[in-house]
Amino acid sequence: MTTPPDKPTPPTAPSRRRRIIITSVLLSAVAIGGVIAACSSQVGTVRKHSVASGTDGELADAAPEEGQYLYELAPRPEHLRRERDSFGSVLSLSPGTPPPPPPAADARASLRASERSVGAGLNQAGRGGDGSHPNGQSVSPSFVNAPGEELWIISRTPETGQARPRTLSPDDPGSGCLVGIVPGQTEQVPIPLEHTEVGADIRGYISAVGVQQRFHNPFDTKIEAVYVFPLPQNSAINEFLMTVGDRTIRGIIREREEAEEIYANARARGHVASLMTQERPNIFTQKVANIEPGKTIDIDITYFQTLRYDNDAWEFVFPMVVGPRFNPPGSTDGIGAAPRGSNPGATGQTTQISYLAPEERSGHDIGLTVEIDAGMPIGRISSRSHVIEVDRADSTRATVRLASTDTIPNKDFVLRYEVASSDIRSGVITHDNGDGTGIFSLMLVPPAEASYLERQPVELVFVLDCSGSMSGKPMEQSKNAMRRALRSMQPGDTFQIIRFSSNASQLGSEPVEATQRNIERGLDYIESLRGGGGTMMIEGIKASLDFPHDPKRLRYVVFLTDGYIGNESQILGAVHDKLGPARIFSFGVGSSPNRYLLERMAKLGNGCAAFLGLNDPAVDIMDDFFERISHPAMTDLAIDFAGAEVDGVYPRRPADLYAGRPVIITGRYQGSLPREIAVHGRLGGEERSLLIPVRNAADEGERFDALAALWARTKIADLSEQMTWTRDQDTQLGLAGEIERVALAHNLMSAYTAFVAVDSLTITEGSHGVTVPVPVPVPDGVRYDTTVPSGSITN
Repeated sequence: MTTPPDKPTPPTAPSRRRRIIITSVLLSAVAIGGVIAACSSQVGTVRKHSVASGTDGELADAAPEEGQYLYELAPRPEHLRRERDSFGSVLSLSPGTPPPPPPAADARASLRASERSVGAGLNQAGRGGDGSHPNGQSVSPSFVNAPGEELWIISRTPETGQARPRTLSPDDPGSGCLVGIVPGQTEQVPIPLEHTEVGADIRGYISAVGVQQRFHNPFDTKIEAVYVFPLPQNSAINEFLMTVGDRTIRGIIREREEAEEIYANARARGHVASLMTQERPNIFTQKVANIEPGKTIDIDITYFQTLRYDNDAWEFVFPMVVGPRFNPPGSTDGIGAAPRGSNPGATGQTTQISYLAPEERSGHDIGLTVEIDAGMPIGRISSRSHVIEVDRADSTRATVRLASTDTIPNKDFVLRYEVASSDIRSGVITHDNGDGTGIFSLMLVPPAEASYLERQPVELVFVLDCSGSMSGKPMEQSKNAMRRALRSMQPGDTFQIIRFSSNASQLGSEPVEATQRNIERGLDYIESLRGGGGTMMIEGIKASLDFPHDPKRLRYVVFLTDGYIGNESQILGAVHDKLGPARIFSFGVGSSPNRYLLERMAKLGNGCAAFLGLNDPAVDIMDDFFERISHPAMTDLAIDFAGAEVDGVYPRRPADLYAGRPVIITGRYQGSLPREIAVHGRLGGEERSLLIPVRNAADEGERFDALAALWARTKIADLSEQMTWTRDQDTQLGLAGEIERVALAHNLMSAYTAFVAVDSLTITEGSHGVTVPVPVPVPDGVRYDTTVPSGSITN
């Protein structure tokens, strides 16, 4: 083993072998076994009770058995002491204090009654339409405890008031961490993250994905591992498990500051603990404290997401690495990029990612398996990003695995599988909450006759990212796409080319006619562009959206960028404020683009996002774009629910329908939906209506439980977008509070909630040890020297 630059810790105490599952019933100040963290003035202790296995929220009267306990917040006993740390007053059990004896039968009966009083506190049926309990309290999703598991129920009194926009703790990555440096090690770098295993199960256009991260301590001292990693920006993360030896701890969702406090206290007391927080909708931080030398800890994350459908194929994407971000001068809340071994806080950003140098390699690898059940014949299955192995069970089902020769996590995994386009139909699926409310998901497919419409004259404004991260192949791919676009323009079209890096410049002061001479000028201008400098994307936004517009033409602003910036909120706010009549099409260029930013820009701009990988044919991607804007299938969409009680419909403004690209809309309803939903819009300048059949899943014996989580995630995304352009502080606070409420009600990760898990049965010896950020490679095709600034290295 190797030793980080800190003193070794004594051998750890023997572990107590017991399996644990943690969940929550009510939101509250928290007590975790021997580690209580209470943020309010409420005090409490821990009680043991026998639990009947296999039931939700019910206690058995049988005698307690090993491994079957339920913990409850109760009046404060004498052996509790109050202590204070940087978070304020914290209540905790004195170390080594045994829990009190089991209560009498009447106490167990009282607890059972309390559990029943929250309705179906551990099942979805007891919730209101927004996931909250009818009495106003928020509850977590259901699970069934298995024989031999411990069920921890952590309760508190409901809080009132609004959530505050979060402030990051000094313990966040890049602020106060020591980095493990191995002298003389220039190739194989020991890191705590050993392996990531991904398993996806696709049914229709919804996928359920499990991600297991295996952390191993290769050093001679106890460590805390910190890993910043990506997940899809539309992922609804609703389950978090930590496995220590033969024990599995189910994480609880809490308000972020409260979860950070629980984690900090558990870490300080020597408990193995983990904390997962969201830095951006597609960037997350995993912390695992008190990993002993030679020991392994698994973290399991589960999320749902909807797939993209594009030109007769479904697309599944799993991002593997966060690209190095540029942060405008003066910003401090971005995503900082630093060389491995940099001093903590070297970037001055709240989140800091360490990158391996080009000659360095870690032992971290990734495995990935995708199970597809398309429900219709599957055609070609392909991946331009990775080498895959395909096993077809029959015409409608297949298993796809990442080849063992392609397991370095340095680029997005992109899988496409084709289906017969004639079999894709518009339709609505529903999920019954069991309380008179439900969730629906409407997939609206463009009508086939749209492909015969004549194209209207267009005004194209190309905005090319010429920053350092685009140097090399990403820049060449972008140029190839723009060359194809210029050569595809027709008489009557106009165009303009804007470049941005540290500043912005352009071909001319106004759009130019797409004459042969002007097209040649444009091609020469493209040839002259080079990558270098920072990514001041706000300059490109201003230059393109403030540009004079010709009302006789449809205006399309086309961004070509990897999106490697840390000020996404500023960019989205500028798009909202300056959009005007333009429609935005964003092209994410490279192996691991910032899909969150690019898809949100396109959504706000009522356009589409496309992605141009390093191995994709740029000509085909741009031809698809021209086909899309040439035939906008339906515009100005409006949905008629025939008098049904419907609310919470997202997106609020349905995007235009383009050939080969469906639109997915979700919402809530009271009672029931009609058998058909009418969608009105304009097709080729004429009014058109489509009747969409509603499929009642319950009548067919099916369940779409994921819809509630996906709807909640979409609502959170909508609220977050509103925060990017809202200037009023009170409104900001209200939106933050609503995001927190929805996330807690649906057990979801958000900017204001976090998952935390603590192994309270075992206390490791010594302090929490050295904090080791997990270094990652720069994405494939990205130049290290133009994206990772030199910093101060820890000696």
